Amino acid sequence: MTTTDFVVLFVYFFTMIAIGVWAMKRVKGQEDYFMGGRGFGKLLQTFAAFGAGTGAHEPVQVGRTVWTSGLSGVWSAMMWLFVTPVYWFTAVWYRRMRHLTLGDWFVERYQSQSLGAAYTAFAILFYMFYLSTMLSAIAKFAVPLMGTEMMFGMELKYVLVPLISMIVIAYGVLGGLTAAYWTDLIQGIFIILLSVLLIPYGLWELVEKFGDPSTQGLLDGFTILHQRVSAENFGLFTGPSAGEFPPQYILSLTLLALVGIVVQPHFIATGGGSAKSEDEARIGLVVGNFLKRLCTAGWAITALIALALLAGNVEIAADPDKVWGVAAREILGPLNLGLVGLMLACLLAAMMSSADAYMIVTSALVVRNVYLPFINSNASEKVCVRIARLSGLTIIVGATVVSLAMGDVFGQFKLAIELPLLFAAPFWLGIFWRRSNAMAVWLTIGFVGIVFFLMPYLLPVLNPSMRTDPAYTVSTEVITTTRQRAATEVDVARREAWETAKAQAEEQYVDDAAKLEGALKKLGSAPPDAVVGETIQLSMTTGGESIFWSDVRAENSTLTTVREETSADGTHIVVQKKTGAFKGEGPLKIDFLIYQWLGVIDLSTASKATLETLRLPPRVILPFVFLMLVSFVTPRGNAEKLDRYFAKMKTEVDPDPEKDAAKLADSYANPTRFDDRRLLPGTDWEFMKPSSKDMLGFLVSVVACFVILGLLIGIAGIGA
Repeated sequence: MTTTDFVVLFVYFFTMIAIGVWAMKRVKGQEDYFMGGRGFGKLLQTFAAFGAGTGAHEPVQVGRTVWTSGLSGVWSAMMWLFVTPVYWFTAVWYRRMRHLTLGDWFVERYQSQSLGAAYTAFAILFYMFYLSTMLSAIAKFAVPLMGTEMMFGMELKYVLVPLISMIVIAYGVLGGLTAAYWTDLIQGIFIILLSVLLIPYGLWELVEKFGDPSTQGLLDGFTILHQRVSAENFGLFTGPSAGEFPPQYILSLTLLALVGIVVQPHFIATGGGSAKSEDEARIGLVVGNFLKRLCTAGWAITALIALALLAGNVEIAADPDKVWGVAAREILGPLNLGLVGLMLACLLAAMMSSADAYMIVTSALVVRNVYLPFINSNASEKVCVRIARLSGLTIIVGATVVSLAMGDVFGQFKLAIELPLLFAAPFWLGIFWRRSNAMAVWLTIGFVGIVFFLMPYLLPVLNPSMRTDPAYTVSTEVITTTRQRAATEVDVARREAWETAKAQAEEQYVDDAAKLEGALKKLGSAPPDAVVGETIQLSMTTGGESIFWSDVRAENSTLTTVREETSADGTHIVVQKKTGAFKGEGPLKIDFLIYQWLGVIDLSTASKATLETLRLPPRVILPFVFLMLVSFVTPRGNAEKLDRYFAKMKTEVDPDPEKDAAKLADSYANPTRFDDRRLLPGTDWEFMKPSSKDMLGFLVSVVACFVILGLLIGIAGIGA
């Protein structure tokens, strides 16, 4: 990075802190700090949803998966696409709650202060681990951009992670949600720049490097892209790693995301609760998330361009996570315009715009659902804001410590995204079903915690023989697919880069066998030795996945061929099974015990994507079934309080607080005044007939999903 790049970074950091100081002067009480006085219009609400939903890890994640899987790798971040239309409805729920935290909602709906405290504990754990993965990721992604792994005699992460945390604390802790939203607006613009900046420069670099700049223009870069990269890389559901993102897997990810995301703590603010009105809430949440989907399409196109341009890069061959950083350095660096610094600022913006929202929402939970009800119920507004700032500080510091100390960041990330299952069923049924009650919710939280988070570790301890029982050490079939096609220039470059990276790893770790094994495993198998235009054989091996454990090990194992077949297009398939005495390692995948006991499916023939798909029914359906069953045998909530709650949730929000209070008073006085709009009157179900605005917005959002996919396919097909 040049001096200009560092100046760009300094100006960016200084601006963020200045906004925090400015917003601090506007904070008078809790509602100002936690919700910005509920005065945000469509623009700020849109960029708040966009910023909070876009993490620094996502552009790099898409870069890696598109590099290895072709265009289908976009689903690693595009899996949220078909959840977006549902936000048209959920945004209204959050605004009609009229609460500062989702913990407040659990307290009101289930008439239990302790549930609010439990939700707060979940939020703190969730965000400490979730933010720690972002902080760790940004430090790693910055290495190729900054051109160094060391700074001030320390690993880069030990300098960069605390620095980023201090900046977030400076503007987020001081200014609250107002500072977060204004910085999200600026950072959102930076993220959009991040998503498109490399595309024109990358296309022109393709023309300059592999074409004729005197006769060819920018769009000819797409033609060169298709000449250098094989056609299989441009399929939305197919690719070099065919089957990694099949439709059924995408569907399962969508449903899992839909069930869990509604209880992520920041959704009470960015999901619509801080908007002026219901329309601002809806438009902000939906448009903000569609902006992210468009950016995701931009990240995928950028990764394809990087594949055509940098297939021979040794750094990427050794670690595909560096696609984005290396592309920025190689494409933007030679221009010497400070664009590398801008790109790093964009990545920082993607992380910080999420971190500030998470920090403020969690500090609100601590104040509203722990400090006020259990420690100091008479605290003044000034004291509450001070406690909020201290709690926000604690969460960011905690995430920083976890980021620097944690050994298995990816494992903790997976845990963080599954934690919302604890509260998902109580939320959904609490919105629609009167019979759901506090005791049933506590039992459900216990059931989910024990079955999905405790038993995977406890069962193997109670019954150690499970780890060696052949019934539970079975793996999926190993399938080797061999096909032929003409070699492209990218194939040649990839082989050369792989050989160089392998030689460098062997030289670097000549005295450390363990590190060498890890480096070679990350490098993967050798690409075929290729000459442009000549036929090459491409072999891909999938399967061999442990069904019931993280992995299975054996001192001596063999592969036994089950069958071989050759398809009409010449593709040769060999199906094999692992044989030997195996021992399971890691936690037990308890979800699949249900299928084993029922005997309804042979899991050994399932692909990795199918196994992930089959995790959906137990994790999503069982908590709902359990909560409904125990609700029938546990006491109902107070009928009068439930009447008030459901009347409030049916009362449209008025942007004028006085008029809104008057409308609520009418609803509380006559809780049945909306009964003519109920779909199932006379039952415990509170489904309402959708209005024309509900249906129109939802249908337009569904169409927008397909428009975004069409746009992505269309752009990727230019020059084919």
